[in-house]
Amino acid sequence: MRYGTIIVGTDGSESALKAVEQAAEIAAARSARLLLVCAYHPLTAKEQSILAAAVGPTSMYQVAGTDAAKEALEAARQRAAEAGASDVTTTLVKGDPGQALLTTAKKQGADLIVVGSRGINTLSGRLLGSVPADVSQRASCDVLIVHTMKGGPRTFGSSDDTDD
Repeated sequence: MRYGTIIVGTDGSESALKAVEQAAEIAAARSARLLLVCAYHPLTAKEQSILAAAVGPTSMYQVAGTDAAKEALEAARQRAAEAGASDVTTTLVKGDPGQALLTTAKKQGADLIVVGSRGINTLSGRLLGSVPADVSQRASCDVLIVHTMKGGPRTFGSSDDTDD
């Protein structure tokens, strides 16, 4: 299959940057356009500090504020360039990460969405739904879930049966 436009989401985490690397390698090999997407919630610095004091760090899939989102995109752009992608663009999208990827993919006519596996086997992922699971179920194009977390295959009943 020809992938002309590849979309990958980032929140600036190491897991997301591993997915960016994989997407960039595919984009470089296919001479495809790579679009880096960061979903965020537009909180001011004051709102972020109040939220952090009240409930602790924001959710693992939430980027709070445009500054944090811009930093996440810049880190992703650098990682993509290091992995060989030459046609890289970035976009900030307000709101939910999964929906941001799906909406952007539809608007851009994406052929492939790349996401990291983080959250797919966590308790919060099971209860609230994970970005990779949501995107893979709802996308109208191919989805690549990159294994980005430490660990390996699980063996039923093993004593080290912990979440990624």
